[in-house]
Amino acid sequence: MARFRELGLLALAAAVGVLAGAVVTAMSGLTQKLHAVLFGIGGGARLSEQATLAAPYLALVPVVGGALIGASMLAARRFATRVPVDPIEANALHGGRMSIGESLFVAAQTMISSGFGASVGLEAGYTQASAGFASRIALALRLRRNEVRTLVGCAAAGAIAAAFDAPLTGAFYGFELIIGTYSVALVAPVLAASLAASLTASWLGAVQTPIEIGDVPMMTGTDLLPFLALGLIGGLVAVGIMQLVTLVERLMRTARIPGPARPLVGGAIVGVLGLITPQVLSSGHGALHLELGATTSLAALGALFGLKALASAVSLGSGFRGGLFFASLFLGALLGKIFAGLLTVTAIAPEVVPLVAAVVGMASVAVGIVGGPMTMSFLVLETTGDLAITGAVLAASVMSAVVVRETFGYSFSTWRLHLRGETIRSATDVGWMRSLTVAKLLRRDVKTFPADGTLQAFRLAYPLGSAQRAIAVDADGRYAGMIVVADAYAPESERKEPGETVRPLARHEDCMLLPWMNVAEAAKLFEAAKAEELAVVDGMASRKVLGLVTEQHLLRRYAEELDKARRDLAGER
Repeated sequence: MARFRELGLLALAAAVGVLAGAVVTAMSGLTQKLHAVLFGIGGGARLSEQATLAAPYLALVPVVGGALIGASMLAARRFATRVPVDPIEANALHGGRMSIGESLFVAAQTMISSGFGASVGLEAGYTQASAGFASRIALALRLRRNEVRTLVGCAAAGAIAAAFDAPLTGAFYGFELIIGTYSVALVAPVLAASLAASLTASWLGAVQTPIEIGDVPMMTGTDLLPFLALGLIGGLVAVGIMQLVTLVERLMRTARIPGPARPLVGGAIVGVLGLITPQVLSSGHGALHLELGATTSLAALGALFGLKALASAVSLGSGFRGGLFFASLFLGALLGKIFAGLLTVTAIAPEVVPLVAAVVGMASVAVGIVGGPMTMSFLVLETTGDLAITGAVLAASVMSAVVVRETFGYSFSTWRLHLRGETIRSATDVGWMRSLTVAKLLRRDVKTFPADGTLQAFRLAYPLGSAQRAIAVDADGRYAGMIVVADAYAPESERKEPGETVRPLARHEDCMLLPWMNVAEAAKLFEAAKAEELAVVDGMASRKVLGLVTEQHLLRRYAEELDKARRDLAGER
């Protein structure tokens, strides 16, 4: 039976991959048509590869896009009940549950943003829409929690594979960023989805442009040293770009610009930047391939890097929908060429090939912003088709990942969640932990005793060995502390007058659990209080006793759920 279930999941993953390939083809095609109509581009040309805008008034197109995004924000405020859940958040907190309506709304906003020239990529929309469909299918079929999460990861993997004609890249994207871990049990469905999506997109005619760098000689250990430095710089640049997006958001709030009006302001700024060079507009596919083959001065490369970084930060910080996936690749390529140019000018390492430095720079910046060292390494290797640069790409990617993790700790996706108050740093499933609350663990058969009752009365009510503990309550029935029965019979208690109250015996008077606390929060409270049991009250103000939880029971249930989550990931039954 388990074998048939696994085969069924494999078939579903392939079907989800086909759907993702169709989604990517449709979204990219519609966005390209918007560019053609709005900016007067023909012949399949890319917006960002234009030398100049066809007319100055076209700088207003991003402003119109900002108005549409602002209107969609107003509509969302009226009709939406929550912020849309993306695939990473869905898999980390909600067991893969996503709303198809929210996902299509986000995808539409992404196409409007990129289609009207905002400096954002479509990859976030691709994964959102594909994962939303996959989640809906999985829930309709009443699949298990781990299977829903797997299909969401398969859909996102398929979307990236279809976007770049890179099945291995898509598979690692699904593992590293959406599912949150590698597992032998997940290899078959994720790879099936990636392959199906890539083949579907190719068959449907999606634009998938490889990167050609020509013949590159194999590299030795010493040849990798400059690229380690490039990885370090790329990681720092990635952190700076993510912080720049946050800075733009803060400036918008400080200026007290209403939320729906911010995309208008952002669109105006992007339009002005587009007048300087259209290469900053949209995701930058055309500009990337243009710059990879061009001989551009260091000053021009530096200026373009600054303009593109600013355009992307303003676009996202002002409220346009999209991501930094492709922008990070473009910025990384520019950084790599600047790096190689400086090494040549200073004669430190004039043998570094600018084109190789560009593709290594792509990996280093993209790893820092998007996350997933293996994802970005395989993206560069699959799109270039050149294994000679494997060592340089991996070295730079690992260095960038380490730098970002040690100095910042977040990828762009998880950083945005952090700004909303979430603490997750990956798609690893922690939703089960949040749903395992104190209310599900407490014992209600608790014994109570008046805090002002006498020691003699307590001994009569609770003879030694009759109970382990009792909860002290005041005259109004409010929690006043935990009394361990053995303490009432300790030698120091025997020397007390029988008429003394038990209040001095009460422990943890100000340390209580609340029913909505999750198991992780409760465990921290136990650790801080050095307690073996804690009372559960309905609120810090009322302090009405609902029951108690012991640390031993809490840790046992946590271990059971943790083992169950591990077995689900490993595919064990």
